[in-house]
Amino acid sequence: MLRKIGLFLGPLLFIVCIALPRPEGFSPEGWRVIAIAAFMLVWWITEAVPLAVASLLPIVLLPLLGVSSIRDATTPYANPVVFLFMGGFMIALAMEKWNLHRRIALNIVKATGTNANGIIFGFFLATAAISMWISNTATAVMMLPIATSVIALLSDGQGHLSEKGIRNFAWGMMLAIAYGSNIGGTATIIGTPPNVVFAGFMRTNYDYEVSFAKWMLIAMPFTIALLLLTYFMVVKVLYPNRLGNFTGAEALIRAEVTKLGRMSRGEKRTLAIFLTTALLWIFREGVNALLPGKPLTDEGIAMLATVVLFITPVVWDENRFVLEWRDTERLPWGILLLFGGGLSLAGALANTGIIDLIGEQFRLFQDVDVVVVLGLATVSLLLTEVMSNVALVTIFLPMVGGIAQGAGIDPLEVCIPVTMAASCAFMLPMSTPPNAIVFASGHVTIPQMLRVGIWLNIATILLISFVAYPLIKWVF
Repeated sequence: MLRKIGLFLGPLLFIVCIALPRPEGFSPEGWRVIAIAAFMLVWWITEAVPLAVASLLPIVLLPLLGVSSIRDATTPYANPVVFLFMGGFMIALAMEKWNLHRRIALNIVKATGTNANGIIFGFFLATAAISMWISNTATAVMMLPIATSVIALLSDGQGHLSEKGIRNFAWGMMLAIAYGSNIGGTATIIGTPPNVVFAGFMRTNYDYEVSFAKWMLIAMPFTIALLLLTYFMVVKVLYPNRLGNFTGAEALIRAEVTKLGRMSRGEKRTLAIFLTTALLWIFREGVNALLPGKPLTDEGIAMLATVVLFITPVVWDENRFVLEWRDTERLPWGILLLFGGGLSLAGALANTGIIDLIGEQFRLFQDVDVVVVLGLATVSLLLTEVMSNVALVTIFLPMVGGIAQGAGIDPLEVCIPVTMAASCAFMLPMSTPPNAIVFASGHVTIPQMLRVGIWLNIATILLISFVAYPLIKWVF
């Protein structure tokens, strides 16, 4: 029903905005961009049409309304950051194709022992580590059957253990998958779509390049701290299981690893390309110092990895390669269009003076930068509980950038906390796909998710305040 309402409300709101007299201070072109933004916002929030389809509206409406040329409207869709995320997608496809992500996850869990809390920690760690590099949705889907197998083992073969302990263990496992997927994605610039939207926005509107390494310097301590705090809250405070060691878990995990067999050629080649790419991203500035002209960029490394995946043979005689073009049918092309649409709209807002106009309203907030930063991060955190974090960041960052300029704050100091907060949705099943996937398993309820999520939301704001925010000032 909401989608049907949104389908008609979006264009209706657009027409009403165009027909109304423009408010004082808005240029004619700026008011038309506001009308386009309202149109897209309704379709994004209600998901009346696929997000990627709504993201094509700037290509149609910006030239049609005389705001910009077709060239200017379409250029953001080829922003270099789009290719960075495409390269990340390609690496993720190769890992999924050859089951490398599952091998990594199972071996991490295997290393954490047979203690009940240790197994939950293993799932937290494995899920977060995989989610740093591939979709958090794919990570949750992959980890869920492994977790349910362990839970079933406890339920069926451990009659001497308390029912409450087994129930809390199951809740802990499920929350480890949901929250580990969400938290892990914040650690790298390609780990979650909002991070890529942020990087593209900063490059386009402020000529800031947030490199892979600089993002990790800020986000990795935040990610580790939030992951450890989440684990502590789940297993020690809210849902302690007190099961200790139990029989059969080690054999189950070992059996799952055995099913994978020896590493195939495809896995080995994918692992080598993945590790080389990650190291080049992390140490790019050091490598560039040894090369004339500093030729390496994060986007260039991503495209180099993509080409190498397609030309690295697995079996010469069968003409098989690590990636083949038919594998890209599973690539989420719509996300790339979503980035482009958001960047195109943000560029139009900047070029028509809307961002400057927003900034003017916040001149009085100078010298209270911490309050502004935390306030906007809190708003982002609360909104992401009820709407897509990608859509939220796409819509919110241009306004946040304007507010930062008006308050005399470096936009990076505000936009990074807002982006990180948008990936920390813990309270509701509809907040993120991993939350929904875990909720659908039947092992966790909304009240249980709310009980943990409220505290984690508070913890997120505190960690942004005392971990991420000081690091932003230091790194930049």
